[in-house]
Amino acid sequence: MTKRFTPGNRYKGRYNNSAKFVRKNAQIRAYEVRVIGPDAKQIGVMSKNEAIQLAKSHQMDLVEISPSARPPVCRILDFGKYMYEQSKKGKDKPAPTSKLKEVKFRVRIEQHDYMFKLKHAEEFLDKGNKVKLSLMFRGRENEHIELGFDVINRAIEGLSHIATKDIEPRKVGRNIIVTMTPLPAAKRKLIYNVKTDEEESESSES
Repeated sequence: MTKRFTPGNRYKGRYNNSAKFVRKNAQIRAYEVRVIGPDAKQIGVMSKNEAIQLAKSHQMDLVEISPSARPPVCRILDFGKYMYEQSKKGKDKPAPTSKLKEVKFRVRIEQHDYMFKLKHAEEFLDKGNKVKLSLMFRGRENEHIELGFDVINRAIEGLSHIATKDIEPRKVGRNIIVTMTPLPAAKRKLIYNVKTDEEESESSES
């Protein structure tokens, strides 16, 4: 028995998981629809049944492309090809851009706090984010600029396994700032966020 051709049979069910649900033909709920022809030119408002018959005469489908319009806008086209193009649009979207995170240091920062800051910076960089290292001078600290640069340069060196500085650190007002860009994912290493055997054991038990 020869399978009867119906609009959209060739692609039936192939793209349902990759694109949002779109009504076509009898699934359309409105009594009247505004119809756009296969040549992308507007035909006008007509009953849903008339529009479906018109689509069938072209061996195509009546597809609801703007359900919120009054009346809904429908277009005569090949439903399978339409859904395929919609799924490709989703895949071709540009990757999300990285965010800029800031990690702040102090001139007389204690070692524990310093390592805590490096750990956070490494975590941000490992996720592909750029990181701004900043240090603000307070009061008479501004008289010892070299101490601030020592802290920032030490942080840059401490993150060299996962990022590179964009430019040399510079003083802006009462702050020293520098921006770090993560290395390519394949070249990144983790030093401060690596779990110990004891931590991994506790994690697996929980």
